[in-house]
Amino acid sequence: MKLRQQTLCAVHRLVVKVGTGILTSDGSRLSTAKIEPLVQQLATLRAQKKQVILVSSGAIAAGMAVLGLKQRPKKLEQLQACAAIGQGKLMAAYDALFEKHGLNVAQVLLTHDDLRSRQRHLNARKTLLQLLDDGVIPIINENDTVAVDEIKFGDNDRLSALVATLVDADLLVILSHVEGLWDGEKKRIPIVPNITREIESLAGGTDRATSVGGMKSKIEAAKIVTRAGIPLVIADGERADVLAAIFAAEDVGTLFLPKSTRLESRKRWIAFFQKASGTITVDDGAKHALCDGSKSLLAKGVVRIEGNVVPGDVVSICGPDGVEFARGLTRDGDVIVHRDDLVIL
Repeated sequence: MKLRQQTLCAVHRLVVKVGTGILTSDGSRLSTAKIEPLVQQLATLRAQKKQVILVSSGAIAAGMAVLGLKQRPKKLEQLQACAAIGQGKLMAAYDALFEKHGLNVAQVLLTHDDLRSRQRHLNARKTLLQLLDDGVIPIINENDTVAVDEIKFGDNDRLSALVATLVDADLLVILSHVEGLWDGEKKRIPIVPNITREIESLAGGTDRATSVGGMKSKIEAAKIVTRAGIPLVIADGERADVLAAIFAAEDVGTLFLPKSTRLESRKRWIAFFQKASGTITVDDGAKHALCDGSKSLLAKGVVRIEGNVVPGDVVSICGPDGVEFARGLTRDGDVIVHRDDLVIL
């Protein structure tokens, strides 16, 4: 409990991600009875002077209900149609419920392209921070109506991690239909100090008709925010007053502890908001120099380059074992990636 208190006591700005199953009945229809308790909890946090951003799924499921679909469509145009129909219904529900607490909300729809461009990235950050300063609750979703594979985040777990990183949040909470991360004996793991391969092996996907991701995507989200220096709690969104329990440092969900140092804004942008143009494999000597000595990556340490990489591209940097351990912006000449443009993951 003491470790939870130390981690959560100073939280001022948080991002809460809620999955489709928490908002719907029968896995498809938006349920006011299920959304209202969530809104009440978020309103309570606002009354405590905390800044809150909500990343909400549910638009596609709401559209599916209107169209009478039982299974999540596989065709992109069908998904986009469901999102176009359902997003308005989702926001209307939130707007009406938050208004009862005297709170205003703002719809923010994003694609990966919006955050990959440095200028648009900074503009999105400024807008969100301004909304928070104005006492407004931003409600964020992926812009599924126009997003294609090349510009999609993949799922809202990842989107919530990127949003938390974008606004330099103090905490990310992912509310789902599970109590947290389970170990091999189906027991909840209270705290994860480091995300090891063993931890990753515990994650599975999802078999829900209206959902994507599952625990695997939540672990990927955890890897992003904890490296950025932000803690994450995965908890059961159907538990009464779950957010109050989290902030009371009760043994709720699974707490992923952050790295001791926070990445500065530009390095977060390099590490998490880009899709790598290629892969650079380095030898052991180069890997150790990069990880231990804050050195730049020199041409002599490169074993091979895969992909159409040009100066200014973001690349994935792997060791001899093929495992990515860093990302960086490439340059021309003997210095392939300067240490100022390098992030150790």
